[in-house]
Amino acid sequence: MNSRKICNEKMSASTVYVSITGLRLKGRRHSLRFWWHAISSMIQARQAPGNVKAETRTIDGIHHTLSAWTDENAMRHFLGSGAHRNAMKAFHSIATGRTLGFYAPEIPDWDTGLQRWHREARKV
Repeated sequence: MNSRKICNEKMSASTVYVSITGLRLKGRRHSLRFWWHAISSMIQARQAPGNVKAETRTIDGIHHTLSAWTDENAMRHFLGSGAHRNAMKAFHSIATGRTLGFYAPEIPDWDTGLQRWHREARKV
């Protein structure tokens, strides 16, 4: 995708910014700490300005989130604040993962989103 198309997508009122993550715990001993951060972060996401959708699923031992935002700036504000900021500080000690963010004309369903996540996500 060329940069001009990305720029046009960002400017279109009919697009959403989609974020898909997948985290795998480094061990069961991290479960309680993981869930503390995950639940707090999901509550924050659902209340965050610009959030359109926030859901989770665990598939094959990987804890996924699929969220949609009015724009990337709204998602980034959420990312660096509150409970999610604390979760990011703890992340490397409790899990490994991959993330993907992109503009789309509509929110993908889980199957479509996860297919794209498997192809394009980057390690964090």
